[in-house]
Amino acid sequence: RMFAAGLHRFAYRHIAKPIFFRRDPETVHDAVVRFGKTLGRASLARRITALLFQYAHPMLEQEILGIHFPNPVGLTAGFDKNAELTRIVPSVGFGFAEVGSITGEPCEGNPKPRLWRLPKSQGLMVYYGLKNDGCEAIARRLAEERFEIPIGISVAKTNSAETIDTQAGIADYRKAFQTLEPLADYLTVNISCPNAFGGEPFTAPERLELLLRELETVPTAKPVFLKMPVDLGTEAVDALVAVAARHRVHGLILANLTKRRDHPAIHQTEIQGLDKGGISGKPMYDPSNELLAHLFQTVGSRFVLIGSGGVFSAEDAYEKIRRGASLIQLATGMIFQGPQLIGEINRGLVALLCRDGFFHIREAVGSGCKKGVY
Repeated sequence: RMFAAGLHRFAYRHIAKPIFFRRDPETVHDAVVRFGKTLGRASLARRITALLFQYAHPMLEQEILGIHFPNPVGLTAGFDKNAELTRIVPSVGFGFAEVGSITGEPCEGNPKPRLWRLPKSQGLMVYYGLKNDGCEAIARRLAEERFEIPIGISVAKTNSAETIDTQAGIADYRKAFQTLEPLADYLTVNISCPNAFGGEPFTAPERLELLLRELETVPTAKPVFLKMPVDLGTEAVDALVAVAARHRVHGLILANLTKRRDHPAIHQTEIQGLDKGGISGKPMYDPSNELLAHLFQTVGSRFVLIGSGGVFSAEDAYEKIRRGASLIQLATGMIFQGPQLIGEINRGLVALLCRDGFFHIREAVGSGCKKGVY
């Protein structure tokens, strides 16, 4: 398997990636989604893909909030916007996946171009603006599916002038939440999309209070996560978390795209003239890790934490686990490194756990914080 992973890595980096990176990034992304959707329809294709990419180990299995996760590496929201890849992502090796974000109404997103590669920074500039088919169309599609791994559904408010009023925005969130709730293993309330009309109004504590209060009127036994912003200061984040702690929120996802252009990991020549959009990938790694360690130390006993941002290797994932993440999400790392990355991370995590004397991944969660490293 390790030899095969090496071949896949070589083939992706030296053959597929150079071809992909010469073409428009959104065109490539759409083609990859179509290809993955086609593969997912055929059971033989799924089995072959699994033989090539999957890696399983009992040290990586977890029961979290009543859900069984075969491994801690998940596909982050934003890659599978319309929930078209739920059949193939288990075969690629993911332990869970989050689709969306999905909104109350269909949304074409922001005008093109809206996706740019930042090769030197190892990131993407993203300005999609919550492009998706809307909760009703996607719910009809998902009703026909049976998931092999946990599928989270991220909901957000439609990117339009019609939802800029606070109550209209809340109603839009509620529609998506209520429509998709029966189909999800867990739900994520995305309050931190940096590319939507009207900004991020629900990152204000008083508005978040109103939103969570309304969503609590929708009956559900499913876990609820909150997708947090990364650019707010510690004090502002703590104020949002204090609101979440009073409501039906079981976990926090740390974190969404950064709009800051001054991170040391960003090569400034790559972003000249790109004044819109949020940045994913390596520029997110340090800021999201700092937020992760802070919240594990302050509210880790109250919330399950999912680490997202800049995961390109097993070492990157393990660092997030040591800072308090029970689960990891990625997408940009896979785009830069190849689909074999998921198996490489899971295999590498087992080696790192054994190196440090752990018998199971849950023993490592927050271990760096507990030892006072951070």
